[in-house]
Amino acid sequence: MAVTRTVRRFSGGVCDLGLHLVWCPKYRREVLVGAVAERLEELIRQKAAERGWEIASLEVEPDQVQVLVKHDPKSSASHVANQFKGFTSRVLREEFPQLRSRLPTLWSSSYFAASVGAVSEEAVRQYVEAQ
Repeated sequence: MAVTRTVRRFSGGVCDLGLHLVWCPKYRREVLVGAVAERLEELIRQKAAERGWEIASLEVEPDQVQVLVKHDPKSSASHVANQFKGFTSRVLREEFPQLRSRLPTLWSSSYFAASVGAVSEEAVRQYVEAQ
């Protein structure tokens, strides 16, 4: 199977950087449901658009978020994860007061990040969508 790559042009270079991110609510609480899940997806897409990143795949489950994002070469994995987590936590806790009362913070402090390269982007997308 041939893997096609979509390169993105930036000042000073061309790149194809994909990142698979997974993070969970504090205590793995199943709070990402209904209107919260819908708003979370909107916010992640909004932040990606602001930063010029491309969301290739996004899955919001009751107790975790999985994102496959194409990002610029100046953004590290920790920067991308923290941009999503910080922005979504602030907005969701403002808009949904029940999140403030049930959790001291919305997200756990950890996250999983893997570069997409050892396997094809399509394989990662299929994995995320099958979860």
